[in-house]
Amino acid sequence: MKAPTGPRVGQLAPEIDLPDGRGERWQLSRARGRPVVLLFYPADETAVCTKQLCSVRDNWGRYQATGAEVVGINTDPVAKHGRFAASHELPLRLLSDGSGEVVRTYRMRAFYGTKRGVVVIDPAGVIRYRKEVFPLFRPSDDEVIEAIEDAVSGQRSALSRKNAPPPPSSADR
Repeated sequence: MKAPTGPRVGQLAPEIDLPDGRGERWQLSRARGRPVVLLFYPADETAVCTKQLCSVRDNWGRYQATGAEVVGINTDPVAKHGRFAASHELPLRLLSDGSGEVVRTYRMRAFYGTKRGVVVIDPAGVIRYRKEVFPLFRPSDDEVIEAIEDAVSGQRSALSRKNAPPPPSSADR
């Protein structure tokens, strides 16, 4: 049975089609087959957001080792994302949700703009982890990487259960 689409754990992740800091389109559906991390954050060039994304940069090798595609999302404009990524040498794509539609769809809308949160999507497109973080704090890279690894291993476990032969019946014993 196919999971319903929505922003909660266990649901199929709603489609995303947004421009990044270079003006290029990024679509979630094109990342199917690999895990995806959505890092929602309030704003470019603010103290906590800069620390958060620079920490991702500093741990980029660990993120890459998981095979995940990692993107940042907020409502800042494309040009601001481009300047922010360049000034801090950020390796991840920063997606501009100017209309706020994706932020609302994923329930990451805050009174002041975008909440700080993490959504981890497994290779089949199902949300496996979701966490909102108080704006003055940032998610731990260790926790996010562990959530990616759990999403991937959970996907493998589900596939192995699906492809496993049925257990012997009592008549076979």
